[in-house]
Amino acid sequence: MELDRRLLLAHCAAHALSVVAGLLVVVPLALNGSAFKGRCALFTQGFWRSENQSASGAGTHLVVQQWGPPAACQFATFVGVFTVLYGATQSWRSLFYLHRRHDDTLFSAFLTLLLSLCVLFLSGGASVILTLGLVSWCNTITDNNTRPYSCAESQSVPLYLDVETSSFYSELTCAEISLWCVTALWLVHSILSFLRLYHSHSQQISGPCLSREKELLLGQPHFRPMLLYSNPAVICMLLLHAAEYTAVCCLNTLSPSHMKVSYVMRCV
Repeated sequence: MELDRRLLLAHCAAHALSVVAGLLVVVPLALNGSAFKGRCALFTQGFWRSENQSASGAGTHLVVQQWGPPAACQFATFVGVFTVLYGATQSWRSLFYLHRRHDDTLFSAFLTLLLSLCVLFLSGGASVILTLGLVSWCNTITDNNTRPYSCAESQSVPLYLDVETSSFYSELTCAEISLWCVTALWLVHSILSFLRLYHSHSQQISGPCLSREKELLLGQPHFRPMLLYSNPAVICMLLLHAAEYTAVCCLNTLSPSHMKVSYVMRCV
């Protein structure tokens, strides 16, 4: 099967970028999970309590009613880990194909397209969950934007929790942006997989037909007379030349003076 090197090279580059983006999802989420002692900050519910009931913000601390579901963080981590492993495997495989000048079979290209579409929807769902979960956590720690600081600034504010909150916003924001990049890259994978599937299908359909026609028309000499003399225009031309040759021979046998006539007829 003929290899379209441009598609394969683009797919290899997309897989390499997926490995980088996947690591930028997994590493921040792992650091955040370690800082929060295995708890998930996404969709965490809580409220601010003031101990001395004063109008100032002194003596207030955040009370967590319920931590977020661990599955929200685990789902995003799973997509990131799968993207890293799959991207590394496919990058090596694409480089091998480039070196060997080979390409996937039609069935393998179809499975790659199907897998890319499935992971695209999973990655999109994980990105939405991570974005909504971060918004919910920011609303909790800023008391629905009534606190005198933003969500990013709350990293430097003591929340009086038994977890480390000095870098949660940077970690979760990095993971969120990277996960959306992973989703975009899976969309690119789906498009490139479809193009490679179409290319493989075209090569499988047109390749044998073209080679067979070439062999029939040009490759085998005994087919040439058959194709030549089966053409009606060629047959008419041969009959005209035969009649002209017969007439010229008859005139030449009559007298040499008729040579001019034969010459004129041949020119006509």
